[in-house]
Amino acid sequence: MASAPENIEQAAMSRHIVLSPASQNTATGMIGPVDPRFRIICTIIFAVFVVSAASWQAVLATICAAAVMVALSLPEWRKTLHRVLAMDGFIFATLLLLPFTYPGDTVFTVWGHAASQQGINQAIMIGLKANAVIFMVMAFLGSLGSTDLGRGMMGLYMPTKLTTLLMFTVRYIDVLHHEYLRLRQAMRARAFHLRSNRHSWKMMGYLVGMLLVRAHDRSERIVWAMKCRGFHGHFHFTRLSHPVKADYKFLLVMAGLLAALITLEVLCPPLI
Repeated sequence: MASAPENIEQAAMSRHIVLSPASQNTATGMIGPVDPRFRIICTIIFAVFVVSAASWQAVLATICAAAVMVALSLPEWRKTLHRVLAMDGFIFATLLLLPFTYPGDTVFTVWGHAASQQGINQAIMIGLKANAVIFMVMAFLGSLGSTDLGRGMMGLYMPTKLTTLLMFTVRYIDVLHHEYLRLRQAMRARAFHLRSNRHSWKMMGYLVGMLLVRAHDRSERIVWAMKCRGFHGHFHFTRLSHPVKADYKFLLVMAGLLAALITLEVLCPPLI
């Protein structure tokens, strides 16, 4: 039987246990109680529609609908905006060269390289589609915990290897992030300040290399630890309950919204 000091120590340790963001289920708002299987299906269908859309009106309408869904899911707005801005920064850097490589009517030139109007239109369209998809993902899947996401994928009979890979990815992105923060803290403790010079870029290269080395070492330790616990290559999830009436209402509303977006796509002229 544990003594009183041991009980006090265990209670103090339990108060400091913090679950990773990937393992917490923060399902709130009107979309939170919806069955994970329906949310995954709607996300996939809307993503396919947005990618295949060719008119400005349909893409903008999808962004508006996705923004409303995000508001209904009651997210943490600060984190949501941070994620959107981070994605937009990546998209902007990726699409920056598209106007100079896409043929069409020249609008302006930079250092002898011509930027076309059609390339600018395509870059804007791709950026809008990316924002529409990320809004839908955050609205439908952003409030799902990793366990509920895995249960939903298994409930849809998705490949077991794909589900297992996604579970590992969701779980250990947070682990790698904490490893990166430890390395950055060690660099700051040694009076390192990030600047735009050769030394800073060299140190950041060392940081990325050390992060990859530590990630490889951590992965080997995790593999052996899981094998010792009888891991056979896939996770075992409990079955989801049967869908209720509210889940079918949600699916009906999403089907009506998709039908309206398809009608708008058919009636409006495509991007030229």
